[in-house]
Amino acid sequence: MEKRELTCICCPMGCQLSVTINGEDISVTGNTCPRGAEYAKKEVTNPRRTVTSSVKVTGSKAVRVPVKTKTDIPKGDIFKCMDVIRGITVKAPVKIGDIVCENIAGTGVDLVATKDIY
Repeated sequence: MEKRELTCICCPMGCQLSVTINGEDISVTGNTCPRGAEYAKKEVTNPRRTVTSSVKVTGSKAVRVPVKTKTDIPKGDIFKCMDVIRGITVKAPVKIGDIVCENIAGTGVDLVATKDIY
């Protein structure tokens, strides 16, 4: 049996979660809503993160455009994702939501712009 202590990041309450892992059985205490239990189970079995960064842009006064993964990706793929991001250059104009890179680093998740750049 393994125990882990986590802080829930689903809302500003920041519940202190206690997760007990006993084989495939996972129990969570300390959460004030169901999202906390779901977050804790996901965090101990398959942690995922949303990646935010910026990529180079040409044809604009702006030098870079902020980007993020459309959804979260496996935590273990963050460095592969960043390696791809470092090599990306886009041409202005870029609009919020434009796909900057499809299926970044083979994660099945698109990288999108988070700001309009003209």
